[in-house]
Amino acid sequence: MLLDRGGAGFMGAVLLAVAALCGPVQAQTATYPSEEGTLEVTTLQKGLENPWALAFLPDGQGMLITERPGRLRLWTPEGGLSQDIEGVPRVFAKGQGGLLDVALAPDFAQSRHVYLSYAEGSERNPGEGPAGTAVGYGTLSQDMRRLDDFKVIFRQAPKLSSGVHFGSRLVFDGKGHLFIALGENNQRPTAQDLDKLQGKLVRLQLDGGVPDDNPFVGREGVPPGIWSYGHRNQQGAALNPWSGKLWTHEHGPRGGDEINIPQAGKNYGWPLATHGINYSGMPIPEAKGETAEGTEPPHYVWEKSPGISGMAFYDDQRFAPWRHSLFIGALVDRSVIRLKLDGDRIVHEERMLKELDARIRDVRVGPDGYLYVLTDERDGRLLKVGLQPRE
Repeated sequence: MLLDRGGAGFMGAVLLAVAALCGPVQAQTATYPSEEGTLEVTTLQKGLENPWALAFLPDGQGMLITERPGRLRLWTPEGGLSQDIEGVPRVFAKGQGGLLDVALAPDFAQSRHVYLSYAEGSERNPGEGPAGTAVGYGTLSQDMRRLDDFKVIFRQAPKLSSGVHFGSRLVFDGKGHLFIALGENNQRPTAQDLDKLQGKLVRLQLDGGVPDDNPFVGREGVPPGIWSYGHRNQQGAALNPWSGKLWTHEHGPRGGDEINIPQAGKNYGWPLATHGINYSGMPIPEAKGETAEGTEPPHYVWEKSPGISGMAFYDDQRFAPWRHSLFIGALVDRSVIRLKLDGDRIVHEERMLKELDARIRDVRVGPDGYLYVLTDERDGRLLKVGLQPRE
């Protein structure tokens, strides 16, 4: 059929277009104002289809990037974007579902284990619902073309999503544990149901086993992996490098996006306590108000939802004005949010890069001290953000 539309010349043009998409992009740099000086933003890659997360490979080997339709790609400065890495599990790529977070094992230099979170459908047909969040890991081949021997270590049960509220972020705590931040599949009451894994933060060993000191170990009818509950849709999580504490954030409904510092066994309120209302404009039926007895208040809350996704603490020497900041992507507000910290206290908020007019899905700090950003678009971009020194 292609030859009928222009013969070999048309086919050649198609191949050149594909090569251009996968190859390195000619660097395009623009500048934008910010409170701490001029931002320098370089477009490293275009043509990503709804990218969701990235992870830096060691020794300057580039980074792994997930695309929500189900692709894991390698990006390098020399070669640009690779073809699909083989061995990725089949995903439920509907609505908000698909291939989600990616994280390298703490011992990646030896094991080459790469962890993925993703939406997974039924056992017979993973591409069909109802769906839930799954997590597993495989071994990245030396040529970085394959993910071998993929092993699933976690499945959200029961599977209740028709295509929304999967979470999810993966964080290693440096003590042999993996945290999995989950959504409640848009089934509000399940976030309070301790017999279900919806709306929970889960803490596991790296092989999927359960740590003996998890708060609900030994409690009948409660999955022992649960660390905290009462969460709505957690799409940001990161380890604070100064305190060693895990921070997470979650989408509220219409209003009430929030940051938490989850503690073992605690209830973070959803849907009993919320600063938001239903998208219809009506109150949340289960809500008691902005607070509810027996639940923890948010560490920080937005009354108007910016639609938060991705989270990265900045503790690098390269850009001193950013030190002790927390960066968060905003999908609805179409910006990067910088929160200035004093200890655990958030003392100032700045909205950056609104000029890009792009949904920001993930924000990471690279080993070079630059900020790396993914835009959640059908023609998504990988951006490198630096701060020009003041004269």
